[in-house]
Amino acid sequence: MKTNVYLNIGSNSGDRQRFLDAAVAAILELDIFSGAHCETSDAIETEPWGFESTQLFLNIGVKLTYEHDGEWNSTELEALLDAIQSVEKRLSATAHRNQDGTYRDREVDIDIIAVDNIEYESQRLCIPHRQMCSRYFVLKPMSILAPEWRHPKTNLTAGQML
Repeated sequence: MKTNVYLNIGSNSGDRQRFLDAAVAAILELDIFSGAHCETSDAIETEPWGFESTQLFLNIGVKLTYEHDGEWNSTELEALLDAIQSVEKRLSATAHRNQDGTYRDREVDIDIIAVDNIEYESQRLCIPHRQMCSRYFVLKPMSILAPEWRHPKTNLTAGQML
């Protein structure tokens, strides 16, 4: 059955556009996304969220549509996170957070925003993304890539949440 995975990729350090392009290319090389149809939003530039920095973020939304066997299970969702994090680590050796847990500038940050209309939560992963509703740089691309998608808890579209 067809499945949709929605990601958000951001960069506020180095050649931001190059990092976004490299992240999309690396994601499409993952086995899990073999044969996926990929749509990306236009890039938007925003202030950092959750920390102070003079460097603006460039963000894009990504919609990956492909065939998935049956219903998603926790093992598959955690493997999806592992795969996405492997792309981040391959593209950037810089940690996403300071030692105290606060955010910092980074070359590439990839978040899983939603997977179809699944609700899932573990210690490592929350789907839909826990803070998507308060992040313009997530909602704007999502409203363009998936105007019909509704948050499973609020039943609101990304456009309505904007």
